[in-house]
Amino acid sequence: MILYAAADLIWASRIKAVADALKVPCRPARTREMLEARLGDCHVKALLVDLDKGDEAIDLITFLRGPEADDRRRGIAVVAWGPHIDHQLLKRAGEAGADTVMTRGAFDRELERLLLALDARS
Repeated sequence: MILYAAADLIWASRIKAVADALKVPCRPARTREMLEARLGDCHVKALLVDLDKGDEAIDLITFLRGPEADDRRRGIAVVAWGPHIDHQLLKRAGEAGADTVMTRGAFDRELERLLLALDARS
């Protein structure tokens, strides 16, 4: 299962539509509580995080990568994307532990390939 935390309906719909077309299981996890619930009910391979969620996005990344995270949470791939002009936010995502940090444009262009690669993870 790939989870996504999108800041708006446009990105959520885009991710879900591409995932459905590729037959890649994908569900929303907009908050830390939703993320925790999803971790309890399915095998999560990755989390896609929209940095337009601000501090909430960084909190989701830190939840999976922070010092209190267990090996299971640390094994989940984290991909963060955000506006190319906000270098500080992109940097914060990397420092929080995101495996991949991308601009919106790159994320949009690479979404199909990215979903397939993340779904292929064990």
